[in-house]
Amino acid sequence: MTINCKGSLIDLSSPKVMGILNLTPDSFYDGGKYKDELQIVYQVEKMLQEGATFIDLGGYSSRPGADHISSNEEEKRILPVITLILSKFPDVVLSIDTFRSKIAKQCIDAGAAIINDISAGNLDHNMIKTVGQLNVPYIMMHMKGTPQTMKSLNQYSDLIKDIQFYFSQKVAEARREGINDIIIDPGFGFTKNIEQNFELLKRLELLQLHGLPILTGISRKSMIYKSLNIDPSESLNGTTSLNTIALLKGASILRVHDVKEAMECITLVGRYQE
Repeated sequence: MTINCKGSLIDLSSPKVMGILNLTPDSFYDGGKYKDELQIVYQVEKMLQEGATFIDLGGYSSRPGADHISSNEEEKRILPVITLILSKFPDVVLSIDTFRSKIAKQCIDAGAAIINDISAGNLDHNMIKTVGQLNVPYIMMHMKGTPQTMKSLNQYSDLIKDIQFYFSQKVAEARREGINDIIIDPGFGFTKNIEQNFELLKRLELLQLHGLPILTGISRKSMIYKSLNIDPSESLNGTTSLNTIALLKGASILRVHDVKEAMECITLVGRYQE
């Protein structure tokens, strides 16, 4: 199970880590933390040294109820950072967290390698066609509505069946547009309450029927810190626990804030499965 990133094949049969670099002032955990070039370079270097295969850059906060920003603002946040990172780490594999096709194309043209779309094309109907034309891997996430409306849309007749049907449709659409490398993200925390998030984790292995790599983004989310009645800053141990479960249920990529601990999960689960 491989994906082609700028001519290099990355084997996802062995799980990998995607380190998060939020370039937004209002993300739920690390918003506003990386404000200048020195902080950005230091954090990227740290994540790479700790074992991250991918670095995921986001210029639009997708936390529930986050402020909507313009395409121009997102562009100003993210494009200079791509240039900066690639000037320091030319071999880094950059994933771009955006739902806008214009931003996707600009970022790939600037040297990024992967598009990570929280809406799977639902918020920009040119996105899937654009990614097919760019010939890059595409991460498609399950979500309903927008970050501003999703909290009110978590009604399902059958959560897992609905997610399976969603991905069946989206994968077929992506294939029609020539996208070869598809990764599915079930969208923990997106149009799902805490109980639904745990139901999803409990049955995560069922998503393997699509025959595609699965990315999980559980890191420091509310299903952890609200369940434990703690702050996001205290939720690393809970993140590690749930990442371990995700790996045992077939996750190929862990999208995390804390790379070292996620790599330790992968190592130990690998030893357990030998």
